[in-house]
Amino acid sequence: MIKELEPDRIRQSGLVVPPGTHEPPPQHGIVLAVGTGLDWWAQAGIEMPVSPGDHVVFPFSAGSWVEIEEERLLVCRVGELLGVLEFVEEPTVLRESD
Repeated sequence: MIKELEPDRIRQSGLVVPPGTHEPPPQHGIVLAVGTGLDWWAQAGIEMPVSPGDHVVFPFSAGSWVEIEEERLLVCRVGELLGVLEFVEEPTVLRESD
């Protein structure tokens, strides 16, 4: 279950749709809850690739939208996600002292 972030934050994140495409831009949100995955995942040693709190990107067409307590939430399969965003700090430049 994913809580969609405000559309204006999409522009601030740097996600870009190439010109000439008619598809809406990818959306992003915060994972609130995850299921156990498919039945055979545990036997194959596969762990759920996302966890609550992850910042994920998903296509406009992903999953199904539900409204719970006046909040719009996405329920989708993990295979529909495009990726997990990570915060990367700016590298520090080391300067030699004179």
